[in-house]
Amino acid sequence: MNPAERKPFRFGVVVRRADTGKDWAERARRIEDIGFSTLLMPDHFVGPRFAPIAGLTAAAMATSTLRIGTLVFSNDYRHPVVLAKELATLDVLSEGRLDVGLGTGWMRQDYDQAGLAFDSPKVRFERFAEALEVLRGVWSEGPFTYHGTYYDIDGLDQEPKPIQRPYPKLLFPGGGPRMLRLAARYGDYINLTLRVQADGTAVDPTDGGYEAFLDKIETVRAAAGDRFDSIELGTSVQQVGIPADREQWSAMSTDDRQRQTPQVLLGTVQDMADKLRYWRDTHGLNFFVLHNDKDLDAFAPVVEMLAGS
Repeated sequence: MNPAERKPFRFGVVVRRADTGKDWAERARRIEDIGFSTLLMPDHFVGPRFAPIAGLTAAAMATSTLRIGTLVFSNDYRHPVVLAKELATLDVLSEGRLDVGLGTGWMRQDYDQAGLAFDSPKVRFERFAEALEVLRGVWSEGPFTYHGTYYDIDGLDQEPKPIQRPYPKLLFPGGGPRMLRLAARYGDYINLTLRVQADGTAVDPTDGGYEAFLDKIETVRAAAGDRFDSIELGTSVQQVGIPADREQWSAMSTDDRQRQTPQVLLGTVQDMADKLRYWRDTHGLNFFVLHNDKDLDAFAPVVEMLAGS
């Protein structure tokens, strides 16, 4: 890749909870001070994690430059008009620091334990595509009307509008071709992921590895066309550093197909930085998200070395 075409490194981190409001605010400020661009939250009912709207609001109030967002809001959990109102308000309160991560919803355990219907991948995807049109429409100027299969909006003029115009930046996860093509059409950021099985219980065991990862990049490139250069591509970093247990190191180094991708960063700080430089300089990825803030201490030196370069 031509050096002039390289996008600067950006880093996000997924944070799920803290013991107190004070701890949460201090965590957000530390993430900002290290050089991360974005604090992200997941959206699940199951597990020890804060609700994203409240958590992101608190993080925004504790910081001044840190962007806030989700990885990602699950469309099936809330009506897009309700979500649009909450997010427009959050964009105003954060002074335009909101990134909106969106997905269909996928984790079967959430649906089953909350008593929600788990529809087919086709239905969930089509409903999500309609919801995206509703979000963008409600955020636009003037009354919005939409008549679809899943949503019916009649002359709604909702305020406030987001500060960011025409709307906040959109982040999409992408594992399968259908979602990657949609993300290429609308996304400002795309987080490359493993495909999920149709039943929502686990990732697809046939996905993964170096070649599959490159195929996802090419799917985005082909679908994005002229807008490809404006998209920030990246992925979530699932494993970092050198495990204390050398047997674990050996297993991770030999058995995990993802070790060839930027989702697994093993070795020293320099090793991790060099691998990220390869993926940025060779394949155009520049936005890397630390999957779990428990790895913050191990990954912070990499962020300090590369952020903005």
